[in-house]
Amino acid sequence: MKFGVLPPYRTGAVGDPAWMVRFAQLVEHLGFESIYVVEHVVVPTGYAERYPYAESGRMPLPDDCPIPDPLDLLAYLAGVTTTLILGTGIVVLPEHHPVQLAKRCATIDLFSGGRLRLGVGVGWMQEEIEAVGVDFATRGRRTDEAIQAMRALWTQPSASFHGDIFSFDGLVSRPQPSTAGGVPIHIGGHAPAAARRAGKFGDGFQPLGLDDTLLVDRLATMRAAAETAERDPAAIELTLGGLVGRTTGADIERASDQGADRLLLSTITADMNELEPLLTGFARDHLD
Repeated sequence: MKFGVLPPYRTGAVGDPAWMVRFAQLVEHLGFESIYVVEHVVVPTGYAERYPYAESGRMPLPDDCPIPDPLDLLAYLAGVTTTLILGTGIVVLPEHHPVQLAKRCATIDLFSGGRLRLGVGVGWMQEEIEAVGVDFATRGRRTDEAIQAMRALWTQPSASFHGDIFSFDGLVSRPQPSTAGGVPIHIGGHAPAAARRAGKFGDGFQPLGLDDTLLVDRLATMRAAAETAERDPAAIELTLGGLVGRTTGADIERASDQGADRLLLSTITADMNELEPLLTGFARDHLD
C-alpha cells in the first residue's frame, strides 16, 4: 500500500508558501509516497450547485479559502523536494484547453524528474465551469477528448487529434514528459461515467464518497470498460481515501481487500505541533 497526503485546505495554510514547503518536506522525509493538491479556479459566492460528497451539499471549505493553482503549486514544491510524487486530486479538466495543459504538465514532469501525476475530473460546480466560458453540459465529452489530445501531444513526434470539440494536425509540443507514455492520468469521481472513463482512458481511478456497495459496482464498471477497450484492468491503480489520525491498520487492511493501491490521507489541522506527531506516528506504524 502506498500513502499520499492532502494538506489541510480548510485552514487556509495552503496559501502560505513557507508552511507548504515545511509540510511537503516533512511528508517526503517521513516516507510518504505523494502529496496531492486540489483545484477550484473560482468559487462563486452562494453557488447553487450541490456538492456531491457532503450531506449539506456544501464544500467543507470557506468560499474565500485560498486554493492556489494546483500545477503552479506543484511546480513550486518540485523545487523543494526530490522524491515526492506530485499529484492533483483533482484538476477540473473541462476548464483547460488540452494543448496548453499538455505543455504545462510536460514541463513540470520533466523538471521534477518524472514526478507528476495528473488526477482529473469533470467538475461538479456549474457556476465555476461556466465562469471560464465552458458549457457545463459538454464537460464529459471535453474531458474524454482532452485526455486523448494530451496523450497524442505527449507521445507523437507530430501530433494529430480529431474530436467534436478539440481538433488539430501536425502539432509539435516540446519538451515531452520525462515519464514514458506521458504523465499518468488518474480519473476522479463517483458516477458510473467516471468509472467508465477510468477503464477506457485512465492509468488510475480515484472514486470519491462511495459506500462499499457502490464501490464494488463502480469497480466492476471500470473493469468492464477497460476490457471493452482491450486494456488490462489490473494495471489501473485504485486510490481510496483516509484521514491522518483516524485511519487505522484495520482500515488499511480493508482498503487493501477492496483492491486499493494507495490511500490518500486528508489532514485537518495546520498546527504543526499537532500535525507533525500525527504524520510521524502514522509513518512509524504503517510505512515500510
